[in-house]
Amino acid sequence: MQLKVDSLRADAKAPPPADETMQLKVDSLRAEHASKSGMPDLPARSARRRKAPPSVLVRIAAVLRPLLAPAAARLAPLVEGVTPYARKLRPLYPRPGRTGWRRWIPSWRQSLGAVLSSLGLTSLLLTIAYAATDIPDNLNTYATQQDNVFFWSDGTPMARTGWVQRQEMPLKDIPDDVRWAVLAAENASFYSDPGISVSGIGRALWRTVGEGDTQGGSTITQQYVKNVYLSQDRSVGRKFTEAMIALKLDNKMSKDKILENYLNTSWFGRGTYGIQRAAQAYYGKDVRQLNASEAAFLASLLKGAGLYDPVLSQENHDRAVERWEWILDRMVDLGKLSPTERATYKSFPEPLKQSRTYDTGKQSDYLVELATQYAKKTAHISDKEFDLGGYQIYTTFDRTREAELTAAVTKARKEAKRNSPARAKTAHYGAASVTADGRILAIYGGPDHRIQGFNESNATTVPAGTAFVPFVYAAALEHGVTKTRDGIAAPVTPDTVYNGDNAIAVTTPEGPYWDRSGKQVKARNDGEKDWGQISLRTALAQSVNTTFMQLGMDTGLPNVRKTAEAAGFLPSSFGRQVPELSLGSATPSALRMATGYATFDADGKHTEPYSVNRITRNGSKVALDRPQPRTAMSGETARAVTEGLTESYRLAHDTDAPGTATVAGKAGTTQDDTAAWYVGTNKSVSTAVVVYRIDLTKSLEPLPLKGVAGPNATDVPYDIWFRAMSPLG
Repeated sequence: MQLKVDSLRADAKAPPPADETMQLKVDSLRAEHASKSGMPDLPARSARRRKAPPSVLVRIAAVLRPLLAPAAARLAPLVEGVTPYARKLRPLYPRPGRTGWRRWIPSWRQSLGAVLSSLGLTSLLLTIAYAATDIPDNLNTYATQQDNVFFWSDGTPMARTGWVQRQEMPLKDIPDDVRWAVLAAENASFYSDPGISVSGIGRALWRTVGEGDTQGGSTITQQYVKNVYLSQDRSVGRKFTEAMIALKLDNKMSKDKILENYLNTSWFGRGTYGIQRAAQAYYGKDVRQLNASEAAFLASLLKGAGLYDPVLSQENHDRAVERWEWILDRMVDLGKLSPTERATYKSFPEPLKQSRTYDTGKQSDYLVELATQYAKKTAHISDKEFDLGGYQIYTTFDRTREAELTAAVTKARKEAKRNSPARAKTAHYGAASVTADGRILAIYGGPDHRIQGFNESNATTVPAGTAFVPFVYAAALEHGVTKTRDGIAAPVTPDTVYNGDNAIAVTTPEGPYWDRSGKQVKARNDGEKDWGQISLRTALAQSVNTTFMQLGMDTGLPNVRKTAEAAGFLPSSFGRQVPELSLGSATPSALRMATGYATFDADGKHTEPYSVNRITRNGSKVALDRPQPRTAMSGETARAVTEGLTESYRLAHDTDAPGTATVAGKAGTTQDDTAAWYVGTNKSVSTAVVVYRIDLTKSLEPLPLKGVAGPNATDVPYDIWFRAMSPLG
């Protein structure tokens, strides 16, 4: 027995058998198992099977094992000591010794371990992220601001606008009230925080991830990082990068320097970056001259200039006042403004109505303004993006026509000052030239953009007068007339006859038309002239008021308005639908009047007027919504109106154009002498000129011209039109 035991012990201490011996034993055991179970003996396939190559992880482990072996040996005692505790923290689910739902509740040890592990892993990842984050070397595009360049239609440069003419202002030259107004509005703990706001980032992440929206919560350091190093993307990734750079920047740059850079690079609207340019744009003064009240308003713009510039809308004004008050109160709470001084700021410091974006005073400023508005709208460019610059705007403006139109109006202004100095001070001249396909070739916006910011070519101030009757004529030709209630509209032709006598009562299917004061409405012709029975073609050429007031009633005033709007009039230019509508009670701009007549010249096709052909940014094309022509009236109607306007021009100005010229035009007057027009077409170009008087220091109510437009009421508008359109033919 002892020998047997010793033999077994010797076997146990013997070295393991070779592969061949092991395989023979395996095969023997398989054969024995098969014989006992009654199954046939199967071949030992494992002996013939190829060994699979080691995996990538195995190969990596083989390489790393010799390198990590010394460290593993040193850590072995520590691992051995921690192992019992780690086993206790290891989650066992379901938990033994528990029943029901309690089996799935982790123990306090497990919970503590999970929390500590999460904190440790998070700290490790943040440390790695901080170490891997570098402050970018390059600033964003606006730091090396480019001008926006505008070109004439022939491709030559027209104007350059340096929207961001940023003036660096040292922090020592920025008053304390200005600094603390900004800090109170944006980041009161700026001088004590580490460059980020943990609670703010938490709120932002909650809004972004939890509710699919974005939220602020950035410190001034974070805002500066976003402005000068990162994009305006509102993703979680950008927010994380912003926080890492802010932390590193806060450690490398002084707080005063960060604040100085922030104040010099932040966007304040009106094309301005930096507190100095903002002070000039909104208050026309240096930042060193700002008081706490003005500074509080400028600080409110940092939340969004498009929402807080009070001149843009009443809603903006209300928001600006509310935030201005809050910022001043916040400065008091922070001890940076005394309650006594706060009490002196009772009235909101209204900023300038317009910033001095253009400083040349030339006519090109109005062109730039018009093209800028169109470019932003049709290319979907935000104010902020446009202010960053780098755009090349190729306009439709014709250099030669613009010069001729400007010279013609300038000459008329000089003559008015010489003949009637007092009235000339309140005289206004608006003019525009538009092609049949909608291109704006030239405009006259005013004498000086610095003095008069609004564009007279685009002003809807005075009525169209009898220059509107071609649209009544077109509506009648297009829709027919109805003389009885619920009757079928009868067709109208240029040869249809109407009563042209003076002071005839306007009628409806029910009888005479009475106004609100109980008086019968009667139209009056120029010079109180009776024309008798007259064809519509001749009535248009002779501008017979009584005919067209009645024709408008028979056609239906809604149809008249519909036709005019289809030809380019804006709905906002129309007032009440009363008989006077047919004699031009609507108030279109010169630009809209020109495009309306251009519709007649284009065989009834209307194209919205546009001022920009194409836009590029640093050589890359910018998508632009180009207006497409649409049918406003039939070609037959448009040609009939043009024929009538051609006859009208020949009757009044037969010697001003050669017989082969296809010139069509008409003068326009109002019964109260508040406006004088001339509108006409030639060679697929339509030009409208209007002269009126308004004393802007008193009201927007038009004043009688009293000869400012010439002895024959429309002499001056026609003279401007003729000079701008020459040579005719």
